[in-house]
Amino acid sequence: MLYRTLGRTGEEVSLIGLGGYHIGDPPDEAEAIRIIRKAIDHGVTFMDNCWDYHDGGSEIRMGKALRDGYREKVFLMTKIDGRTKEAAAQQLDESLRRLQTDRIDLLQHHEIIRLEDPDRIFAEGGAHEALLEARQAGKIRYIGFTGHKDPLVHLRMLEIAEKYNFRFDAVQMPLNVMDAHFRSFQNRVLPLLIEEQIGVLGMKSMGGKIILESKAATPIECLHYAMNLPTSVVITGIDSLPILDQALEAARTFRPMTAAEVNALLQRTAGAAAEGRYERFKTSSMFDGTALSPQWLG
Repeated sequence: MLYRTLGRTGEEVSLIGLGGYHIGDPPDEAEAIRIIRKAIDHGVTFMDNCWDYHDGGSEIRMGKALRDGYREKVFLMTKIDGRTKEAAAQQLDESLRRLQTDRIDLLQHHEIIRLEDPDRIFAEGGAHEALLEARQAGKIRYIGFTGHKDPLVHLRMLEIAEKYNFRFDAVQMPLNVMDAHFRSFQNRVLPLLIEEQIGVLGMKSMGGKIILESKAATPIECLHYAMNLPTSVVITGIDSLPILDQALEAARTFRPMTAAEVNALLQRTAGAAAEGRYERFKTSSMFDGTALSPQWLG
């Protein structure tokens, strides 16, 4: 396993992160626990999750997997959807219970996909107040945010945070072989995060397997491209032991790509990337959990 530093936090985390949503997919809970523990046994330390994944099922599975000394081996991240202080605090406490822990290493505001989300979060009585109080109480260590819709929303979140004299510890966003061509987080957000020493969490390297439908890149190429960027972690969905083995192989075989290799891969994906056909998380609502369940926002 390869390890990188999470921004200015100084935390060393595995380059591969185990995605929380897909760990709720296997019908057999015991299989999901085996996947998590095998990942940890092979050096994966970054655990991704969210309060809403599978109605809390993903957190419950991860909490069981992190028993018996496994919790101390990982950097645990989860996310909350609440935009009000009350909703955020309630969801955080539920996540702590499900994950069977007294602290979460990184808590993130989830699905910052609307231009008004930053305003709601940083408003008086907004979710950010709950996270600051939780950090003071020792329930969480670091604070970040996630989103997958448009780099403009990420930039606005960073702008509003600066207005309130706050700098995030980590930001999660899509980074993949097609993103560079369309509504690019790589081109518009990544440079700012590097400048500000904010940890970069890459996600959707395969777009929930949709990018693979283009036949423009293999799974290993998708992972290697995201690893080649200045990412702290590449979070990837793992719903079976063979998919875990694929992710571990990607880490084992990764070598920094040359400029010629990067350009060749981008040229190969340029046509398929046009208009976001394979990045549906940007161009449709199919990945927008909070749009389907607005009550989560509070």
